[in-house]
Parts: sequence; C-alpha cells; structure tokens
Amino acid sequence: MSVNVKFWGVRGSLPASPSPEQWFHHIERLMAGFFRAGFDKPEQIKDYLSAMSLPAVGSFGASTTCVEFKSEKSRIIIDGGSGIRALGDHVVSRGEGRGPFHIFLTHFHWDHLIGLPFFSPHFFPGTEIHYYAVQPELEEMVRANFRKPNFPVPFETLRSHIHFHQLEPRKPLVIDDIEITPYKLDHPDPCWGFRVVSGGKVYSHCVDTECTRQTREDLGPDLPLYQGVDLLYFDAQYTLPELADKASWGHSAAQIGIDIAFRESVKYILFAHHDPGASTQHVYHLIDQTRDYYQMRIKNRKDDADLHNLKWKFAYEGLEVDLWKL
Repeated sequence: MSVNVKFWGVRGSLPASPSPEQWFHHIERLMAGFFRAGFDKPEQIKDYLSAMSLPAVGSFGASTTCVEFKSEKSRIIIDGGSGIRALGDHVVSRGEGRGPFHIFLTHFHWDHLIGLPFFSPHFFPGTEIHYYAVQPELEEMVRANFRKPNFPVPFETLRSHIHFHQLEPRKPLVIDDIEITPYKLDHPDPCWGFRVVSGGKVYSHCVDTECTRQTREDLGPDLPLYQGVDLLYFDAQYTLPELADKASWGHSAAQIGIDIAFRESVKYILFAHHDPGASTQHVYHLIDQTRDYYQMRIKNRKDDADLHNLKWKFAYEGLEVDLWKL
C-alpha cells in the first residue's frame, strides 16, 4: 500500500531563489563549517553534507505551489505554480506523459497558474488533461495563460484533450481510489483548500489562507478540512508580528497552524508558501520561532490537555512524504 505526496513547489507569491551574492555567502559558510568540523579531504565532502538537512545545503526551493498526490491507482495535482514544469518533465521521462492528469486549482492568483503553459503533457497528441475548481471562471483563467502576448502557443492549438469541471463546495469527488473535497479558505479572493483521502489516509491542502477563522464554531462547515488529518499542508508565509501589518493579505503563520493541529489531532503539519523575499536564514529563523512556540505549548499545557506528539517541518522543494509511514 502506498500513498505519497510530493512537493514540487513551496514558494509563495513569486518564484524566487537566493541571489548570486547570497549563494556566495552560503557556500562560504558551508566551506568554513567543513574545516571547523575537522575535515580536510575532498572525499569527506559528501559525509559532511549528508549530515545536514537538504535545505541547509540547497535552500528551500524557488518554485511556486504545486503538489502531487499519488495513490495506488491514480495521481492528482494541486495547483499549477512554476513547480509543475519539473513535474511535467518528470512524468515524461518516466514514460507517463500521456496521463490522464487531474489538476485541481485552489484559486487563480498568478503564482498558482504561472507554470501551466510549461506543463509539457499539454503538447502531446491525445493526452487527457482534466482541470477542476470551485470557481466558475476556471476555463477562462486557464485559457488566458496560453493567450498572446502572455504565451506564444494559443490554447486552441494544443494537441491534448483538455476538459474543465466545476466542483461543488464541500461535496466529494471520486477519481479511482482518491476522494477529494473542496473547503473554503480565508483569502481575499475566493480560494478553496482540498481534503484528499485514499486508502484511509488523509492529506489536507491549506495554503493561501490567513486562517482568520480558527475556532471550530467559526470554521463551521469547513472544519472537516482540519479533522482526522494525517498530513496538513499549511500557509506560514509570515511571522505573527508580520500578520498584524499584513492583515487581509491571505497568508498565515506557523503558530496558528500549530494551535489548530494540536486541537484537531493532526499527525504531521508542513509549513509552506515561503515569502519570495525570505532567505534560507530567514526561513530558519521562522523554524526557531515555531520550535519555541511548540515547546511553550507543551510546557504550559494543563494536566488534562491531550497534546499529542505532533510532527512538524518547513517544506522544501522535492520533499516527499509517504502517508503510511507517519
């Protein structure tokens, strides 16, 4: 049995990578650490780097939101940020470029659509591609990405077979052995998260939400998005102080996700939608803040509080999670 989630893009708002100057200083720190650790031979480099986390060596990634959910029988894709280009190249290299592909869009901000014209299966004759969204403008928004002068290849000339499906809010849709249900997020423009279930395992996609509704009562019909979840993917673009200055921008902080995850007994929460201006060091600063908050919640819990052993991490590009191993 296998249910895997892979994150092809975790950056928010705009694709962004460290500048050449930032990479220079980053590599300088890595090299200094190599010698401080007592290494001095080229063949020791791999051992030194392997002892670190991947983001500590290669940063958190440059691409915007794209998530692949694979079950035993099928695959769905959530959002078409710039990360979907690498996903398309990957499936083609594995001989899987004919699909069918099922692409679910949370909303139509450009960082979630920018990669769609570069998803190579669009250009293969006979490939079946299905788009899904709650918003009725779905087809118009996808077609606009292929419209000149934005892109040189018009939508009408694509050789794949493309279908559009409007989802009903909070109504499950079944694709093979995957059930996916949209729930409303707290965002300036209509945005819908997805609860994805397969083989009894649950993934919830909750980026591009400010999470202004936090109590069970306020969440109301959207509460199931956070309940009984194995892996929760949560928006943590800002620190708590930044939220005060950026109210109504539609993004949240890790501490809010921690509170909800504790209350709803989430097993594992991943924080993402990293700000385009956030350096690797800044994201590690957010990690330190989140660790302090997590430890404070554990330390100050009441005797009767059931704060389970919640796992958490800040997501990076290329991260894979097997839901059966959580």
